[in-house]
Amino acid sequence: MSSPSSPKTKFTPFISSIQKMALYETKARIFLVGSNNTQTKFRVLKIDRTEPKTLVVIDDHVEYSHQEIRDLLSMIDMGNRPRPRNNLGFSKTVSAFGIVGFVRFLEGYYIVLITKRRRIAVIGYHTIYKIEDTTMVYIPNESVRIHHPDEARYVKLFQSVDLSSNFYFSYSYDLSHTLQYNLSPPKEIRPTFEGIPQESALTEPGSNVVLGVKAHPNYKFVWNSFLLKPVESVFHADWILFVIHGFVGQSNISLFGKSLYLTLIARRSNKFAGTRFLKRGANYEGDVANEVETEQMVHDASVSGFQQGRYTSYVQLRGSVPTHWSQDISKMVPKPPILLDLSDAFSQTAAEHFNQLLRRYGSPIIVLNLVKKREKKRHEGLLTEEYLKDITYLNQFLPPMHQIQYIGFDMARLNKLKEANVMSRLADIASIAVSRTGIFRSFPPLHVHRLWPTQSKPEEEMESKFRDCFQQLQNSGLYVGRQTHRRQVGVTRVNCVDCLDRTNTAQFALGRCALAYQLYALGVVSTPHVEFDSDCVRMLEELYEDHGDTLALQYGGSQLVHRIKSYRRIAPWTSQGNDIMQSLSRYYSNTFSDADKQNAINLFLGVFIPQDSRIPIWEQQSDAHLHRGNPFNLKMAMSYTQWWDANMLRYLPLPYDEVIKSCSSIVPVSPLEVMVDGYYEFYRPFEFTVVSDLFGVTISHSRREELSSKNALALRNPSLTGQSSTSSTASGTSTESEDSSDDEIKPFQPKSEEKADKIPENKPSLEGLTFAALLPSMKQVYGTDIHPPHRNDIGIYRKYANMAISSCIQPDLPSGKTATYKRLMLVQQSAFTIDNTLQVTTPFVGKSSLDVYFNYCFKGRKCPLSINPSDLNLYRRYASGKT
Repeated sequence: MSSPSSPKTKFTPFISSIQKMALYETKARIFLVGSNNTQTKFRVLKIDRTEPKTLVVIDDHVEYSHQEIRDLLSMIDMGNRPRPRNNLGFSKTVSAFGIVGFVRFLEGYYIVLITKRRRIAVIGYHTIYKIEDTTMVYIPNESVRIHHPDEARYVKLFQSVDLSSNFYFSYSYDLSHTLQYNLSPPKEIRPTFEGIPQESALTEPGSNVVLGVKAHPNYKFVWNSFLLKPVESVFHADWILFVIHGFVGQSNISLFGKSLYLTLIARRSNKFAGTRFLKRGANYEGDVANEVETEQMVHDASVSGFQQGRYTSYVQLRGSVPTHWSQDISKMVPKPPILLDLSDAFSQTAAEHFNQLLRRYGSPIIVLNLVKKREKKRHEGLLTEEYLKDITYLNQFLPPMHQIQYIGFDMARLNKLKEANVMSRLADIASIAVSRTGIFRSFPPLHVHRLWPTQSKPEEEMESKFRDCFQQLQNSGLYVGRQTHRRQVGVTRVNCVDCLDRTNTAQFALGRCALAYQLYALGVVSTPHVEFDSDCVRMLEELYEDHGDTLALQYGGSQLVHRIKSYRRIAPWTSQGNDIMQSLSRYYSNTFSDADKQNAINLFLGVFIPQDSRIPIWEQQSDAHLHRGNPFNLKMAMSYTQWWDANMLRYLPLPYDEVIKSCSSIVPVSPLEVMVDGYYEFYRPFEFTVVSDLFGVTISHSRREELSSKNALALRNPSLTGQSSTSSTASGTSTESEDSSDDEIKPFQPKSEEKADKIPENKPSLEGLTFAALLPSMKQVYGTDIHPPHRNDIGIYRKYANMAISSCIQPDLPSGKTATYKRLMLVQQSAFTIDNTLQVTTPFVGKSSLDVYFNYCFKGRKCPLSINPSDLNLYRRYASGKT
């Protein structure tokens, strides 16, 4: 808790106001109209179609209202076709949810749009979407198109990167950074815009400022950065959408009455990216093959209000051995020989790689190497020797407290021993690693505004060696807030040869240990320990299985061959046949299809840019010259002894990137402004929503999981394109997809007919599995049961019902006729033609209606209340709209 005189500046990310788009075409122009979810704010892009090879896009940076955008479209239409004002001459061609980017091959530019999305996970009020479908629209008009014979082949190669396969984005949450980085406040602004309060205003005692922040993404994990390069400096920030590639899975679990979200996010690096045998080791810039950052979050969703929830996260990393090595694939053998391509006497490639890790994560860097040590024929041992040599050389120049910590574990050899317990050994290693790096946790203050939580001063019990570093941050002027937290400092880096099967099992062991600490930090368990047979660990294992399958498909071309259950010695005997099939599938993919996949990735990421004077990518024998870079630039930039950044060492163990965190824009905002208020982003009161989308709970039960274990392979079998069929099966949020193929962008719609899954005949018997065993009774959960109303309560109800009957009007009837009592029927009225979800207009009450009301109240029976005549006249004037 900060002192009363301390500043109360809060930082909150902007929520993009463009989440729906409509593309209109004319012969000379393309108009892209973007709007927010409530369709109250609009922006327009104008794209020229008369240039055959040049991209001409105009963004006026003007925000339009609903009426203004209709007038603008009508004016454009009248300028193109002489039609009535209310009948647009040009129609909507495509409806979309975002822009992936712009790309050009040998002809004109294409625009890539997201036409279908699926809500896959939530983090607080931030929604994460998975791309389900995209479309490419050719911009130049056919009359100016210059045809090229290789254009169609480049388009086909580009589209072979399946954007519907594990690509994710969010309109408000930065998926390219970790939760810890996103919750840390910015330290500087690049560039600085006018209208931003001075630093003194942010640190003035008693000041209370809310600042909307647009942070810089981590382009290492942004896969559409090349596609956005032509327009990123021109467009308004609301048009820019950053897309990551990897895996996102989420489960909603309930432990001891607490509702928790368990989320797994894997970010695949776009540097030195490619397929298994074609991308090994590292390039000269220190970027390694198959580098994936995996973040495990546990969010307490039981707290009232999603901004008041408590967040914990743990980050780990996988990546190839950071040296120059490859495998000879000219011979068709399952395990090609490993070759060391370059002798790096001063370990400059490894130095640049670990320099990046120290910047991003701080210290310590723990290396868990699972490569084999003892072999009958020397194969993997070459990598272990080279790896250990590099780490030994680099450590001699670092202070002892920040040195790289190496742990070698021959996991494959130990697994062959009958009495050995691989998971027990991994659990011991994980306990050491997690205790050294810690986990990140962020708890809200006592008084929380409806804002994204921000980080603040460290707790008093932090070790003395960290206090000087934190004091420097506090003195910077922008390190403010009221959020209680602990940071994760350092990271565990796991690798084997392929960074697939063994690596995924080790990462699960680390995640299981971190989960215990996360539940302990949230107050769910009394000790930081969870059993293997608990439901939460089973769900975590399923997430890591899907996580491993997806990453294995993306890099190796098949699912995991050796799964977590294989190392736990609980895999069924039928899994051996599956392992053989996966090995054959991986071998086939590596031999026959990896070359085309590598060319497609190089084209998508801009590693290869087509030109008329350049040899086509499919005719080049190798792409090594595209990825390796220039080794002389690295030697000139680095010292043989001081291989780290000059200013980084004095801030360790803190992550240097967080210490110098910058943002692209920062402006004062109101907490209730739509651009920062996540209420409409999360609850969506403006559209029809399936109840299960908002309140979906995944029921976890041991017997239920046993029944589905036999069919687990079919359920989590991703296709060979890299699309995981189960990447969202564990999600507790919506699995409905939004399709914009129609003219109007539709909200989430319930499935019309959904057949229930049938249990095959060879499934175990359901005897003993009852509804009561799956769902506890109300007495067990809430401590009470529903009973019929008491006799006295029924009497009170009848009393009030009789009072309502006796309050009817006695009509004036001619003499001689019997008086009867009739109920007064009130007709509900509303001006629906002018109402919307944000504003309701009070209907006008006419004089005749007022007379009927006063006759009902005061004629025929004595008024029970004493009303002042002046108050009565004032009420008449107010009801008639005169006041």
